[in-house]
Amino acid sequence: MTENPSEDERRLAELGYKQDLARSWSGFSNFAISFTIVSILTGGLASYGIGLANGGPITMAWGWPLVSIMVLFVGLAMAELASAYPTSGGLYWWAAELGGPVWGWFTGWFNLIGQIAVTAAIDYGAAIFTTVVLNVIGIEIGTDRTAIFLVFAAILVLHAVLNAIGPHLSAVINNISAWWHVGGVAIFVLVLGFGAKHHQSVGFVFTETVDNSAVGFGGVAFSFLLGLLHAQYTFTGYDASAHMSEETHDAARAAAKGIINTILVSAVAGYLLIMAVTFAIPDLNDALDPEQNSGYPVIYILENSLDSFWSGSLLVIAAVAQLFCGYASVTSASRMLFAFARDGAVPGSAYWSKLSAKKVPVHAVLFISFFAFVLLIPSMLVPAANAPTAYAAATSVATIGLYIAYGIPILLRQRHGARFQTGPWRLGTWYRPVGIVALLWIAAISVLFILPTDDRGYPWNSEFTWTTVNYAPLTLVGVVGAIAIWWFASARRWFTGPKRTVGEPTDPSDDATSVVA
Repeated sequence: MTENPSEDERRLAELGYKQDLARSWSGFSNFAISFTIVSILTGGLASYGIGLANGGPITMAWGWPLVSIMVLFVGLAMAELASAYPTSGGLYWWAAELGGPVWGWFTGWFNLIGQIAVTAAIDYGAAIFTTVVLNVIGIEIGTDRTAIFLVFAAILVLHAVLNAIGPHLSAVINNISAWWHVGGVAIFVLVLGFGAKHHQSVGFVFTETVDNSAVGFGGVAFSFLLGLLHAQYTFTGYDASAHMSEETHDAARAAAKGIINTILVSAVAGYLLIMAVTFAIPDLNDALDPEQNSGYPVIYILENSLDSFWSGSLLVIAAVAQLFCGYASVTSASRMLFAFARDGAVPGSAYWSKLSAKKVPVHAVLFISFFAFVLLIPSMLVPAANAPTAYAAATSVATIGLYIAYGIPILLRQRHGARFQTGPWRLGTWYRPVGIVALLWIAAISVLFILPTDDRGYPWNSEFTWTTVNYAPLTLVGVVGAIAIWWFASARRWFTGPKRTVGEPTDPSDDATSVVA
């Protein structure tokens, strides 16, 4: 503790921790990292094909606003918790405080797995766009999955190195990124709005459907629901505002505002972007044909709707935005791991929670980068036809893992009711309906995104094929099973939840902790 601790340091001490990380971020920087990780130019474009193949244009026109509204309920509930408990532990700390160690354990591991998966998916999507850009500008490396995977590995290394340099650079990069995203969306909308060779009709965008589910129940309605993964995956990672709390000034307010503002700005700007791309579709059948789109409909749309200069320029804008996004995701995930390890929840905790001279959890940065790389190795090992399936599974695991981690503390906050001690940003009596809607939505998407996207992915179908199966439930069951076995076999005897790194509130040697949390 400093001799004259700030309000942020006093509150952190009440929660049990010393000010070890450098508190150098502004409220805007806190917003910028969440906005960068949500990155409408990343999830909105890299996973565009998921929505287009499931539901079609109607998924873009109606699915994005639907998901935006429901995510706002989740964000509002999380913002109240972030204001009450402004610590890098974020979700798992909230769960442990409100429900005990077992809740904190499962929340923390869901959050950590989701963070690794979303980092992997982001950087793999960035590798796809970067590979195309490199070939366009004359660096011929090919566009097959081997080239993409090598670029993916190089991007992870770049992000690890940049994160190790220091928190001030991280804040600067994320501030630049926020404006890059806003300006990039504006350029996309203007170029596609005025420069596209042709435009689809309003009727096409708002009513045209695509049903690739062929499941025999629900038809295009079911396909539309599966396509919501496009928007839902995009709206992940805004918990970064909570994880950066210990490095943000006025964190009890700034973290809450960072979450809400990220969702609101992303909802509006993202819808403009998605609509601009959808109106510019040259031919829907070609956009969905792997032989025409090389597996990436947005790249096909840009290259066939614009001249080479503008299509190349927009690809560069998107690729740079995605690089910003992956960088920010490593930053956020490393802070979450640092906090989780600080409380002894990860094997080798002392190593992963160690800070460099510049107060960066460098070992945690390396941990996140390495396991993000490992997660997508299957995309190289499976047959080429399954590679998109592996990527879709990564997005599903990221989405489900993160949203379950979001939902657990929201559920526990509901259980506490009026006994919950709010921070300066609060929902008041609205916490109950907001939390209930958020939980119902999380439950719905957690079931929806583990379903196969084709009837041939169901094991009881005589035409079952591994190309169309959804690997997300297999991954999640394996991970959850391992975490549960670990808890009952060992962790329940030694993981006691958050550990104080300052004296107890009644300890006279630490006056700054004299107020009970």
